[in-house]
Amino acid sequence: MIRLSSTDIDNAEGAPATDELRSSLVEGLVAELHDGVVASHLVPGRDVWVRVTADAWESAGRVCRDLLGCTYFCYLSVIDWLPSPFGRSMDSSVDNVLEGVAAKDPEPMTHGVAGGESRFQLIARLYDVNRHVGVNLKVDVPDDTLTMTTWTKLFGGANWHEREAYEMFGITFAGHPSLRKLYLPGDFEGYPLRKDFPLLARMVKPWPGIVDVEAMPGVADDEGGE
Repeated sequence: MIRLSSTDIDNAEGAPATDELRSSLVEGLVAELHDGVVASHLVPGRDVWVRVTADAWESAGRVCRDLLGCTYFCYLSVIDWLPSPFGRSMDSSVDNVLEGVAAKDPEPMTHGVAGGESRFQLIARLYDVNRHVGVNLKVDVPDDTLTMTTWTKLFGGANWHEREAYEMFGITFAGHPSLRKLYLPGDFEGYPLRKDFPLLARMVKPWPGIVDVEAMPGVADDEGGE
């Protein structure tokens, strides 16, 4: 991985040219984690993203909490960057056949701001309630193990977020006190929020919002009303 020591600044229209407060968060993480910071992306006046290595994931959360004032845990989730082999849910093969649209090959995998090198990434948001500023931390989940260090020792709220990530995406969190399912039956197989998990209902019937269009109230019969 290549570490970008300087912040990648995106000057959005109407935004200030610099953002010392958010820049200080990036600088603080770089100062403590060194090569553990892979890349960063800052939109002045709006938000900041910092991508760290898997080995630095737990330390990044601790630095934000203990040194940078970001003590409020907002959420932790997973991004699956794999383009769905089934296409968009509203463009199922059934709809394509009905409309005479040829199926398209999946697009290549691309990553969002601050980049990435793996299919799955964790993203977590921490917030400083005193200075009213937050930071988005991202990390590449190792493709060979799909295992990350738990944040439950840092933030109690991470417990069920990690359980959800485990259940829905198959990401394991080493050190989690009770990594068990939240929503699905115990014998359920597969990970429903992965892009390659087939939504069977969409495979066997068209998208109702496209083909079963109801007439608006007051529309005449010759315009599609009943």
